[in-house]
Amino acid sequence: MTIEGTTEGIDLILRQCRLVGAPDLVDIAISDGRIYAISPRLEVLAAQELAIAGRLVSPPFVESHIHLDSALTAGQPRWNQSGTLFEGIDIWRDRKQSLTLEDVKTRAIATLKQQAQQGVLFVRTHADVSEPNLIALQALLEVRDAVKDWITVQVVAFPQDGIYGSDGNDALLETALKLGADAVGGIPHYEMTREDGVQSVHRIFELAHRYDTLIDIHCDEIDDDQSRFLEVVAASATRSGLGARVTASHTTALASYNNAYAMKLMGLLAKSGINFIANPLINITLQGRTDTYPKRRGVTRVKELWQQGLNVSLGHDCVQDPWYSLGTGNMLTVAAMAVHVCQMTGQAEIDACYDMVTMNGAKTLKVESDYGIAVGRPANLIVLDAETPYDAIRRTATVTQVISRGRLLVETQPSVSTWYGN
Repeated sequence: MTIEGTTEGIDLILRQCRLVGAPDLVDIAISDGRIYAISPRLEVLAAQELAIAGRLVSPPFVESHIHLDSALTAGQPRWNQSGTLFEGIDIWRDRKQSLTLEDVKTRAIATLKQQAQQGVLFVRTHADVSEPNLIALQALLEVRDAVKDWITVQVVAFPQDGIYGSDGNDALLETALKLGADAVGGIPHYEMTREDGVQSVHRIFELAHRYDTLIDIHCDEIDDDQSRFLEVVAASATRSGLGARVTASHTTALASYNNAYAMKLMGLLAKSGINFIANPLINITLQGRTDTYPKRRGVTRVKELWQQGLNVSLGHDCVQDPWYSLGTGNMLTVAAMAVHVCQMTGQAEIDACYDMVTMNGAKTLKVESDYGIAVGRPANLIVLDAETPYDAIRRTATVTQVISRGRLLVETQPSVSTWYGN
């Protein structure tokens, strides 16, 4: 394609881009926030040009699962010494008593900027709605609106202490949806009884139907092989017809189920069509803490779910908080951990792990229409100092440019080493 013209209407051109899975280099022209043209050579001038020189150009990373309300609070008011999920919940219960709108907003925006500079432009965050003042939720709803010009944020109303863990939690969850949360969440394995957990799943589906929201449930995030709420979620999704709008996060107990039950369950999961989010950094850290040896990996059956054709995406989950004191928000680190801990080292499997932090995440968040590198799509894309997804994951490649809504948002220079040996 040849386009004759001047700078009029063309805001930005990326020269000689290497697209994921494409054999030839292309130019990408951007106009009015959207991708205007893609061709091996565009004979057109633009207000701004970037020489990509054969580096990988990709749709942006998608952070499918994070808790921005607790981000950057590690060590406040104390460190998690046992490293367990439950000590983390206890610490957060104390820390959230001192939350203010400004506190949550400041930390959340700082984390989003840290993510964006590493190529993340779509984020799903959970907001704890177990406190009567709903400060975490209100703050993240304000953040969602404040950053919408450069990053897309979805907010899940998440009852950290359980829907039936305390009087009033159910009402708080519904209030959160009335205030504008994008999705309704839950934590059935943390409810006081199995019966409460099942009831909580049914309640989540009822609320999602009433308020027309997505569903994202913290499901079976435990090593207990008898924690089997995933089957309840899948059955509810099948009966309601909401499958593609439903996500089961974590599902770490699935890794501990006996194979006979897991195989039976796989059929139900495939029928339901629900999405899955694994969080390999946090789950390899939190799970298996009561094991001696052999010690379980504690990450759900990512490879097997992928092989069944189910949509699996990956999340960082925590960035420097009571559950995980490390992390930078880099999704390539997450993908690399998935490659290792899920033993997905075949070439197609490594590529699949890259998909899990890009296109699969977009499917989970239901933002496919605003995602991808194609003419007419919003111009959200990233440039990596790599040639292939394999290369990007292997080297945790630097994201050199981030284009958001058609504008250059962030530019980062890769580190340079000078060798002074013989």
